[in-house]
Amino acid sequence: MEHPNIVTFQVRGDYALFSDPVTRIGGEKCSYQIPTYEALKGILMSVYWKPTLIWYIDAVRIMNPIQTEVKGVRPIHYHSDGNDLAYYTYLKDCHYQVQAHFEWNPNRPELASDRNENKHHNVAKRMIGKGGRRDIFLGTRECQGYVEPCVFGEGPGHYDTIQELGFGLMYHGITYPDEAFSPETQGKMTVRFWYPVMKNGVISFLRPEQCSLTKTLRDMEIKPFGEPQENFSGLGEFGEVE
Repeated sequence: MEHPNIVTFQVRGDYALFSDPVTRIGGEKCSYQIPTYEALKGILMSVYWKPTLIWYIDAVRIMNPIQTEVKGVRPIHYHSDGNDLAYYTYLKDCHYQVQAHFEWNPNRPELASDRNENKHHNVAKRMIGKGGRRDIFLGTRECQGYVEPCVFGEGPGHYDTIQELGFGLMYHGITYPDEAFSPETQGKMTVRFWYPVMKNGVISFLRPEQCSLTKTLRDMEIKPFGEPQENFSGLGEFGEVE
């Protein structure tokens, strides 16, 4: 289904660490070979986000060869003094093209007056052109990234001639209560998994509600937001009209 509010952008970074949250409790960390849905959604939310809408990642195109580099790091002890020596496996020389769109958040009826599709679409495109409203990072805070506009599918990609490549079971993302899409996910924090397949360099993502492999992590209530202020100026960060 083609959406009228599609945005496309490319993100680059020297390093990335897209790891399963289950393996990030401590010790060694190893990146997935490709970015996760949740990581790309996080990048787009750093570019532009409002509780009125939900970003959906449609596809990612892998532009550079998949390479890894092992680094020795000293993670800090959170409950005692000192630190450990650990080895993290990062992706390096990363370059991705991303296509996404937004839909209104049905769990935020109090923000219905802010559902101006043209406004949010235009602001999102301007924020992509400015490199985002907040810092961009690829999976973890130490992996700085840079966003700029692009035409999805334009330019040569390293895997354009590879017909199909599977990556096995992989973390897809987390469903929070305010983005719940079914009675089973209402009032809960749920993690999703899927089996990604790259075709000619492009990975088309399942929508969150299409992921059949899920697990409830814990109960969680929706964070309340107040009614929009009547004297709202209409100006956001960087003086952008919202």
